[in-house]
Amino acid sequence: MNGVTTATRRLTVGLVEDDPAIVRLLGECLTTVGHTGVFARSGAEAIRRFTGDEDIDVLVLDVGLPDMDGRDLCRVLRANGQQAPTMFLTALGQVHDVVQGFAAGGLDYVVKPFALAELVARIEALARRVDPPAAVEGLHLDAERFALCAGDEARLLTPTEFRLAAELLAHSGRLVRRGELVSAAWVPGARVNGNTLDTYLHRIRRHLTALGSAASIHTVRGVGYILRGA
Repeated sequence: MNGVTTATRRLTVGLVEDDPAIVRLLGECLTTVGHTGVFARSGAEAIRRFTGDEDIDVLVLDVGLPDMDGRDLCRVLRANGQQAPTMFLTALGQVHDVVQGFAAGGLDYVVKPFALAELVARIEALARRVDPPAAVEGLHLDAERFALCAGDEARLLTPTEFRLAAELLAHSGRLVRRGELVSAAWVPGARVNGNTLDTYLHRIRRHLTALGSAASIHTVRGVGYILRGA
C-alpha cells in the first residue's frame, strides 16, 4: 500500500456492494474528487480481486452481500493479507450490529442512507490510519472450502474454527483478547465458557501442526492469544 497518508492524495478504493445504484453513485463521486473505485459485487469476487492487492488504500464493504456477511469477508481478506483500513456500509444500524462490525476489523461504520460527501470524507480519513499486523508466512484461508491452507496443503474447518482462525490471522503478532475471539466466532448472546474457547484453540493448533506450519498460538493466561510466525 502506498505509504503516503494525506487526505489529499489520490486513493484507490475497493468497494464491495451488490446494489448497482450505489456502485454507480459512489464511483462517480470518487472520480469527481480524483480517486479511483475498484468494485466487486460479491464476497467471492472480492476475495479474488482484493487478496494480495497492495494498491488498495481503503476497503468499503457492504454487510448484506448475496453470498456472505461482509464482516466475515473482512476477516477473510485480513487473514489472507489484505490490510487496507476497512469501512462497513450497511442498512443495519443497531448497536450490536455496529459492535460486530468493529469486532470484525472495521474502523468505521456508515449506515444507509448516507451523504456521499460525508462518505468520501470518511474514506479519506481512513486512508491515514495504516498500521498493518505482522504477516504469517504461508498461511491463508480459503473461504469457498472453509479451509486453512499452507502452500498446497489444506485443513477443512468448522465455521467456528474458521472464524477464530480468521480473527487470529487478521491480528497476527498482536494480542487478541478472549472476548474478542468469542465475539468473532459466536453469535451475539451465545453462552461460551472458557473451556469451550480453549478447546477450539487447541483444535486450531492441531490444524497448524498437521499443515507443517511453523506458526504457533501463544497463550497470555487469562487475557488472550497471539498468533506468531516462525
